[in-house]
Amino acid sequence: MIKSKSTNSKSTNLTLILISSYLALQIFSDIGSLKIIKVLSFSIDGGTFLYPFTFTVRDLIHKLTNKKTSQLVIIQSALLNLIMAFFFFIIGILPSDLEVGKQAEFSVVLSPIWRLVAASITAELFSEFLDTEIYSFWVRKFKEKLLWGRILVSNTFALILDSILFCLIAFYGDVPSNVLISIIFSNILIKEFITILSIPSIYLIKNIK
Repeated sequence: MIKSKSTNSKSTNLTLILISSYLALQIFSDIGSLKIIKVLSFSIDGGTFLYPFTFTVRDLIHKLTNKKTSQLVIIQSALLNLIMAFFFFIIGILPSDLEVGKQAEFSVVLSPIWRLVAASITAELFSEFLDTEIYSFWVRKFKEKLLWGRILVSNTFALILDSILFCLIAFYGDVPSNVLISIIFSNILIKEFITILSIPSIYLIKNIK
C-alpha cells in the first residue's frame, strides 16, 4: 500500500517533534539534576521528574524511524549536553555586570559540576543504548505483538542501569550511604512509575512503512 504525501508529511512532522522533544527533555533534566530535593522521606535529583520520559520518547522515535536514527539522536543529545556544560562554564567565569542584580548567583547555580556532567552523559549513553538494544530485540522476537512490552521491558532495564550509574558516578563518596541509596531507589521508583504511565503512547504511533 502506497502512503499519501499527506500521511508521509504527518509522520515526518511527528518524528521531528519527537526528536526535538527528546533533546529538550535531556537538556532540561540535566539542568534539573543540579538540585537535590526532598519528597516525603526520599532524596531525589530534580531531573528525575522529566528524564524518564526520554526513554519512552526514544522508543517512539525508534518505532517511527529505525534503530540507527534513534542511536544518532542519543549521541546528538550527549554532545548537546556537553556543549551546554562548556557554555555555562565559559559565561560563568566571564566578569559579571555588577550594575545588574543577582549576577553572582548565576555562577553558583548554573556553572557545571563536572562530576555531574560526566555522570549524566555516561549514564545517558549506556542506558539509552541499552534501551535501544532491548527494544530492537523485542521487535525481532514479537513483531507487532505485545507492543506494551517494548516500552515496559526496555525502559525498566535501562532506567535501573541509568539510576545506578548516575548516582554512583555523581554522588558516591560525597553523600552518606543512606542518602545515596535513597536517591537510587527513588530514581528507579519514579522512573518506573512514569514508564507505566507512558505505555499507551506506543499504540498511538504508527510505523512508517
